[in-house]
Amino acid sequence: MELSNAQKTSLDAIVARHGADPNRALQVLIDVQDAEGGWLAPAVITRVAQQLGLPRARIEGVAGFYSFLHLEPAGRYRVLFSNNITDRMLGNEALMTAMCEQLWVERGRTSEDGLVSIDMTSCTGMCDQGPAILVNGWAIPNMTQARVEEVAELIRTQRPVAEWPPALFAVADNIRRSDLLLGSTLAPGDALRATLARGDSTATLEEIKRSKLRGRGGAGFSTGLKWAACAAAPGDGRVVVCNADEGEPGTFKDRVLLARQADLVFEGMTVCARVVGAQQGFLYLRGEYRHLLTPLNEALARRRRDTLLGRSILGRAGFDFDIEIHLGAGAYVCGEESALIESLEGKRGIPRNRPPYPVTHGYLGRPTTVNNVETFCAAALVALKGGDAYAAIGTPKSAGTKLLSVAGDCARPGIYEYPFGVSVREVLADCGAADPLAVQVSGPSGSCIDASELDRKIAFEDLPTAGAFMVFDGSRDMFEVARNFAHFFAHESCGFCTPCRVGTSLLRNQMDKLHGGKGSQYDLNTIYLLNRLLQAASHCGLGHTACNPIVDTLKRFKPVYERRLQSLEFEPAFDLDGALARAREMTGRTDPGAYLDRSS
Repeated sequence: MELSNAQKTSLDAIVARHGADPNRALQVLIDVQDAEGGWLAPAVITRVAQQLGLPRARIEGVAGFYSFLHLEPAGRYRVLFSNNITDRMLGNEALMTAMCEQLWVERGRTSEDGLVSIDMTSCTGMCDQGPAILVNGWAIPNMTQARVEEVAELIRTQRPVAEWPPALFAVADNIRRSDLLLGSTLAPGDALRATLARGDSTATLEEIKRSKLRGRGGAGFSTGLKWAACAAAPGDGRVVVCNADEGEPGTFKDRVLLARQADLVFEGMTVCARVVGAQQGFLYLRGEYRHLLTPLNEALARRRRDTLLGRSILGRAGFDFDIEIHLGAGAYVCGEESALIESLEGKRGIPRNRPPYPVTHGYLGRPTTVNNVETFCAAALVALKGGDAYAAIGTPKSAGTKLLSVAGDCARPGIYEYPFGVSVREVLADCGAADPLAVQVSGPSGSCIDASELDRKIAFEDLPTAGAFMVFDGSRDMFEVARNFAHFFAHESCGFCTPCRVGTSLLRNQMDKLHGGKGSQYDLNTIYLLNRLLQAASHCGLGHTACNPIVDTLKRFKPVYERRLQSLEFEPAFDLDGALARAREMTGRTDPGAYLDRSS
C-alpha cells in the first residue's frame, strides 16, 4: 500500500507535533491511529519509524504490544465490552450478543465492509456503572438494551463519535463516603506555599516521613523513604511520575480523584518535585480514561497561568517544574512502575530487572519517583497540615485514609473513603450488601475472603488493598469468578518471561477444563504446582499473583470445584520441593528459577 501525499503530510504533522521525539512513540502511534481510521498499516508504520529515526521493528513492536493499537483493520468503529466479572454479573454477554446481531458482525471480527468490530476488553474502570463499553477509546457506561440499539443506529448511520449525544458518555463519580481526600477543600497552591514557608525542602520531607504515609498503589512502601532515596541519588534531571494506570479489575478510585481533585493530584506531584529536586513530571493516564485527558490538560494550563507550574513557581527562583500527560493504550502490566517507565519512553511496557530501582535509574536512566494518584493527594495534605496530624488518623501501622472502589452485589456501588482500620463488615453495611458470600479485596491479585472473615480490617497489617472491593452474594458461583480472573491474567501477561506467559495460559486452560466438567483431583493438584512455579520464577508481580484468586477460592469454596470433577479419587500431588532438592544435588544450582528455564 502506497501512502498518498495527503497521508504523508498528515503523518509528518503528527510526528512534528510531538517534537519528533522517539520517547513519545506511543503517543504518536495513538494519534496516528486516530487519523488513519483505526489501524496502523505497514506503510504507516514505516513512515512513522522514518520520521522518529527509529528502526521499523521497534515501532511495529510497540504497536503490537498494546491492546488498543491495531496492525490490521479493526473497523472504523471499534466497540469493546468490559469483560470484568462485575460487568458479566450485570449481563454484558447478552448485550454484546444483541449488538452483534444489530450490526450483523461476529464477535471478535470486523464486519465485511470494515465499518465495525465488536469484542471484549479487560476492566474499563467503570465497575460502579456497568456494563460499560469503549467506542474508539471513549467510555460509555450503564449499557442497556435501549443503549445498545442507540449505539448500533449511530454506527449504522456512520455518525462521527464526536457528534454522538453527550449523555451517552456521562460518567458519574458515585462518591458515597468522603473523608480527608474526597472532602478536601485545599485551594490550589496552599500546600506549595506551606512547603516553601518551611524553607529547606528537607523540612517537608521530614513531615512526609512523620506522617507514616505509605504508597496507595498496593505495595505500601514508605513514601518518605522513596522520596529520600530519589533526592539522595546521584545524577541530574530528576523526574516525578504519577501512576494513573489503575488497571486492576474492580478499581476505579483514581478515576474519581482525577475527576474531582485534579489540583490535589498535581499539587502533590509539585510538592514531591520540590522535595526531590525534579523539574520534569509525567502523569501516565490509562487509555480507558481518555475522557479525562482534556479536563486534566485544562487544569494543567490553569496552574501554569497561576504560576503553580512552569518556571519560578509562586515567584521562587529556581523552583521550576512542569507536568505532561501520557496516555496508555491498554496494557495492565504498565501499572508496574518500571513497565510504566518503559512505556513513557515509547517502548513496549515490559517490567525491568530490579535492582536498580527507579529512584536511582528511572525515566531515561534518571532518578525518578513514581507514586500512585491517591498517594500524591495524601502527600499534598501532609505538606499543608503536617505529618503528625496525618499520622493520628488510621492505625499505628496504616496512617491516613483509604479509598475503596466498591462494586458487585450491593445496593450502592461507588467510592467510599474510610480511615484505615475499618472492618469489612462496616463497608458491607454502608454499601447495602444484603447476603455477602465473598469479598475480593484489592482485585484478582489481592485476597478473597468469605463470610466468616467480615471482621477483618482494611489495613496494611491485615487486608492491604490497592482499592478494589468486589462483593459477591449467595447467588454467585465463586469458581466462575476465579475463572474470569484466570482469563484476565492470561490475557494481560506481557509475554516477556516463559513462566508467566505459559503458566497463566496453562492456568486458564485448567480452569476451562474444570468448567467443562472434565477435570479430576489431578487438575487441582496441577493448579497448586502452577502457583509454586509462577511465584518462584515469574519476572514480575503479575505472574507472582496470578494464582491468588484460584488458591483463595479453592481454600474457602472447594465444593464448587469438586462439583466439576469427574472423579474425587485422590491422586498424589507433584512433589515440587523434592524435585528441586534433587535438581540442586545434581547441578549445584540454588536458584529455583534455574530449573524452569530451558536455556540454563
